[in-house]
Amino acid sequence: MKRRDFIALGGLAAAGTLMPAWFGRAVASDVLATPLEQALKKPLADAGLEAARSAGASYCDVRIGRYLRQYVMTREDKVENVVNGESIGAGIRVIVDGAWGFAATNVLTTQAIADAARQAAAIARANARLQESPVQLAPAPALGEVAWRTPIRRNGMEVPVEEKVDLLLGVNAAAMQAGANFVNSRMFVINEQKYFASTDGSYIDQDVHRIWAPFTVTAVDQSSGRFRTRDGLSAPMGLGYEYLDGDRSQRFELPGGVVAYGQSYDMREDAVAAAGQAREKLSAPSVEPGRYDLVLDPTNLFLTIHENVGHPLELDRVLGYEANYAGTSFATLDKRGEFQWGSDIVTLFADKTQPGSLGAVGYDDEGVQTKRWDLVRDGVLVDYQATRDQAHILGKTESDGCCYADSWSSVQFQRMPNVSLAAGTTPLSVQEMIAGVERGLYVHGRGSYSIDQQRYNSQFGGQLFYEIRNGEIAGMVEDAAYQIRTPEFWNACSAICDERDFRLGGSFFDGKGQPGQVSAVSHGSATTRFDGMNIINTARSLG
Repeated sequence: MKRRDFIALGGLAAAGTLMPAWFGRAVASDVLATPLEQALKKPLADAGLEAARSAGASYCDVRIGRYLRQYVMTREDKVENVVNGESIGAGIRVIVDGAWGFAATNVLTTQAIADAARQAAAIARANARLQESPVQLAPAPALGEVAWRTPIRRNGMEVPVEEKVDLLLGVNAAAMQAGANFVNSRMFVINEQKYFASTDGSYIDQDVHRIWAPFTVTAVDQSSGRFRTRDGLSAPMGLGYEYLDGDRSQRFELPGGVVAYGQSYDMREDAVAAAGQAREKLSAPSVEPGRYDLVLDPTNLFLTIHENVGHPLELDRVLGYEANYAGTSFATLDKRGEFQWGSDIVTLFADKTQPGSLGAVGYDDEGVQTKRWDLVRDGVLVDYQATRDQAHILGKTESDGCCYADSWSSVQFQRMPNVSLAAGTTPLSVQEMIAGVERGLYVHGRGSYSIDQQRYNSQFGGQLFYEIRNGEIAGMVEDAAYQIRTPEFWNACSAICDERDFRLGGSFFDGKGQPGQVSAVSHGSATTRFDGMNIINTARSLG
């Protein structure tokens, strides 16, 4: 099949093997750019609110959502798949007799939404018989009618599929010409059109955009059959298609010849570099295990922040509500305000307002305006992440605005906001940081990882490892991973580069909950040094 013919069919056909269950129905790409009619939303929401009140609800919120997702997958000179998906409907959450109830419908009529609200009320009333203590909602102001939009310059849903395919196949060709034996590249474009209304008196219209363009390059040693890979060093972002324009002002030239990117990405340049670095890995010596000072690039450190700060400070995990799925947390409530999480230069903050971040919205899925707050301040654990019905547990008078649902058909619950490490306050470049290291490893990119059930013991790999000797890059090494205990790791933090080096990484499909939901979240940092970390040789560990 010719590529143009494939595009014509692919834009209209859903592929079940690659489409998550929540993806929805397949639609043509030109339909994806057409928004919901604004005039329909408020009457639909009001029908749900009124029906819930009439059914005895003390509180109700209605979320009308249209979730658009487009995936484009390629390999070498072939298009593997194009998926356009739309999911649309309404979810109604209520409190009756102090208990939650939830119901949803994919029929957007006033009758269907009113019926769903009454069903939610009936479920809540049944739940109340088993409820040990009533739901306590932190107050939320009546906002009236407000709106928020991701500030984008080019809507990714409006970009023709052919243009996206041309970009990805061009990236693949460039990587192959630069020495790759195999390459696959993908593009994920998501638009969430969300309307929220509540009995508190808020009507919130939001239009949220996200984009990610990952790839994997593979180089093969034909004589031995050995192979090495290098994934892209881009971050998923809360931006439009302009993210892929390759703005040179967002380009970071780093020691060792590595190039990183901020809020603009040159995918072709990164793929060409990846081909050379994957081939270089084939001849790189295996790391000698032992104690090293780690210099972690934001493309690597973001995942450690995600797993060892973001997740263990989710209040529902701390309270044991997530014990059946991905564990609990060592960061119990008695540690708040006293526990030495890290050295005194470590401040870790939550922020759902960071421009360009995956988690940036104006309001969460409970109608709470988003904000920034500290989790760890000057090394001390000071706070957690709480929603409206959790705030009282911490003695707070308001929610942190970190409630989210991945679909209109999913109930909203506490999800990690963007969690980031504050940049250093003293001017410090990456080169200056490396110059102060006698024996160390400089690490880029996300690799494999392993974490215990309390987020206390962990092991992290990476994409690129460069040995540091006497303040200079000595060359690439392979087969490395660092093993850490969370508080020991953060207390070993000895230096953080300044704001000039601050960059975002992130997780596009972060899973949580039963039934499972996914969310997107960013984690920012500048390059950071951790002294005396244990490095293992993964090749020897595996025998």
